[in-house]
Amino acid sequence: MNATDRTPADLLSSALAADPGRPLVTFYDDATGERVELSVATFANWVAKTANLLQDELSVEPGDRVTLLLPAHWQTAVWLLACASVGVVADVGGDPSAADVAVSGPEPESLDAARACSGPRVALALRPLGGRFPQPPEGFADYAVEVPGQGDRFVPYAPVDPEEPALIVAGREFSGAEVVERARAEAPELGLTGPGSRILSGLPYDTWEGLNAGLYAPLATGGSVVLCRNLDRLDAHALDRRVENERVTVIAR
Repeated sequence: MNATDRTPADLLSSALAADPGRPLVTFYDDATGERVELSVATFANWVAKTANLLQDELSVEPGDRVTLLLPAHWQTAVWLLACASVGVVADVGGDPSAADVAVSGPEPESLDAARACSGPRVALALRPLGGRFPQPPEGFADYAVEVPGQGDRFVPYAPVDPEEPALIVAGREFSGAEVVERARAEAPELGLTGPGSRILSGLPYDTWEGLNAGLYAPLATGGSVVLCRNLDRLDAHALDRRVENERVTVIAR
């Protein structure tokens, strides 16, 4: 990664320039058996499309707040980087009534909470391969319907200021620059030593530690993440096999 990178979106751009074909996010859901692997290029394409959706269709502007009521999932990682690309604040698990846009998973409790947002609301089915809802929830745009038609390249209307708020998680606010600086500083503590490092994370995305292990630190170091949802359903033998098959170098759980 480049020393000049100041925002999470900068980190992704550097990763794309360095090695677009390498794996970046490998996602497992041990409740459904789903496995998805996204290269840097594929992940960046999803981020660009989602950023265009935010900027052009949902009309967000730098400084606006997007509440993410989503679990640890590859699509959540996409939304976090899309928000960083536009310059809006990703408020993980925040109050939808204070948000300009609310993004919800398919769980009824999340959808009910998101309805407190007076602005646009987007729902993610979180189905394998980014599949659609059989019937979209009332009052929500279906992400899987809206995102495919968006542009494959993203250019923000206004430059993103790395010193402005970019992330809120567990009540703590971070600027884009703080996210990058902390991710780099804490990566060695996680065992991420540089390109080729591969972390398996079963941590939820509702804390800084979970977001860092499950996205920011591997991105900041040129590594990759095996992001596991419902990891508690995996027995020790199956976990050992996954660590071996995925060439995992360190585990966070």
